[in-house]
Amino acid sequence: MSAADRTVFANLLAGVAEEMGVTLARTAYSPNIKERRDFSCAVFDARARMVAQAAHIPVHLGAMPLSVEAVLAKLGPLGRGDVAILNDPFSGGTHLPDITLVSPVYAGRGQPAIAYLATRAHHADVGGMTPGSLPLSRDIYQEGLRLPAVKLIERRVEHRAVMEILAANSRTPGERVGDLRAQLAAHACGSERLVEAAQRYGPARLGERMDDLIAYGRTLMRIVIARIPDGRYTFEDALDDDGLTDQPIVIRLTMTIRGSSAALDFTRSDPQCAGSVNAVEAITRSAAYYCFLCLLATPSPLHEGGIDAQPLLNAGCFEPIVVRTKPGTVVRARAPAAVAGGNVETSQRIVDVVFGALDKALQGIPGVVPAQSQGTMNNLTLGGIDPRSGGAFAYYETIAGGMGARSSEPGMDGVQTHMTNTMNTPIEALEFAYPLRVERYEIARRTGGTGAMRGGCGVRRDVRVLVDARGAILSDRRKKGPEGARGGGSGKAGVNALTHRGRRKRLPGKVELTLEAGDVVHLQTPGGGGYGKRS
Repeated sequence: MSAADRTVFANLLAGVAEEMGVTLARTAYSPNIKERRDFSCAVFDARARMVAQAAHIPVHLGAMPLSVEAVLAKLGPLGRGDVAILNDPFSGGTHLPDITLVSPVYAGRGQPAIAYLATRAHHADVGGMTPGSLPLSRDIYQEGLRLPAVKLIERRVEHRAVMEILAANSRTPGERVGDLRAQLAAHACGSERLVEAAQRYGPARLGERMDDLIAYGRTLMRIVIARIPDGRYTFEDALDDDGLTDQPIVIRLTMTIRGSSAALDFTRSDPQCAGSVNAVEAITRSAAYYCFLCLLATPSPLHEGGIDAQPLLNAGCFEPIVVRTKPGTVVRARAPAAVAGGNVETSQRIVDVVFGALDKALQGIPGVVPAQSQGTMNNLTLGGIDPRSGGAFAYYETIAGGMGARSSEPGMDGVQTHMTNTMNTPIEALEFAYPLRVERYEIARRTGGTGAMRGGCGVRRDVRVLVDARGAILSDRRKKGPEGARGGGSGKAGVNALTHRGRRKRLPGKVELTLEAGDVVHLQTPGGGGYGKRS
């Protein structure tokens, strides 16, 4: 396929995923999906290989292929008009709030499926111990409704019992049903666009172009890996704790680069823990792939010689990367481990570990790996009864922080980094939707690490509850700030606090909250590390 043809089909397929995302956001009910864009969409070929994705959430996109595999392994080929649903972390999911839908695309009667579509959306409440479904849990049964791969729609007929079970297990059932119907609308949109493409180019030609794009992604990744010096590189870093004990949770990596392939061995990581920061294998793979995709998609010295700096990211890109994990460890937990925080917190630390190993490998090629970013998603969940409606509410948000500095630019202030790519909930939308008031939202100055290039600053967000409420904070980098690179200083660690009846007290990084009307929850997020020594 010519470069021009490749560009056309790459943009066509990525455009399908992007339009699915626009449809999902515009039709969703919850602020978490409508405003924060906490969802992802992807296109898979007829062999269930990811061929295109929208620029959504990295932790979703790298893990969704396992969801599609789990659906087809359990249910077999999906028929015309079928839509499967799942959220089970031990069978293709990540954590319970992330609900994934998978559907086939058929171009004509009597013909096989030409593609599969997948959407994954973070639903603000799927039951569990606390509103928002991110509690300090000890097993997955405390985290909410666990759904294996089943058919939500079969031959265009909705299984009402499945929808009713989902609604009955959420504190906000109307919101759940509305958001699921938004996902279904996204699938209808994507299917329509792919059928149009098949009619225009022919199903066979469309399939050939998908094959070519996957092969192209594989080739580009091999070229980039081949430019990393061969060798064996180790790195380790730790989560502060699991919320139930004060012990750090260590993630250890041995990375071997040989020719045009990379092997990432996490088997020496700590055993799975009692708390919820255990990650399933899909998360570990997703975080590892993300780091190498950054090398591929970001212009750097590794791209010298005319490598396209912005290729289509697809299943081919993953093939030269082997990820090894050990069952029963924090990077590949066994059921029924608690895993709510693995998706949002442990994924970030895995990124830090992989980038740390890559930085060692690239000591002779400076300017590729940045300093550590905030390394946490700063998850805040709150819920209770809204007196305006008399019904329950469930608020969920990840709070932005500091980006790590790069060799030529300072880190950005107050942004989502690495495995998350959401927006913030605008104050107006938050206060309209929930009985909450945002009393402060600002850049936390001087929290970024010093250096030739300073790290990005975190933010401070203070939220007052206007009714009695319950919830949780699930955060990290509260004991040790993100590290700088090449002599740069560390970013400042984050701070959680609560003002109750006029008295302010500091909170741990992971804590459940029981609040009275008038209490204020304070979050100051970590700054990013600095890059290089100050002259």
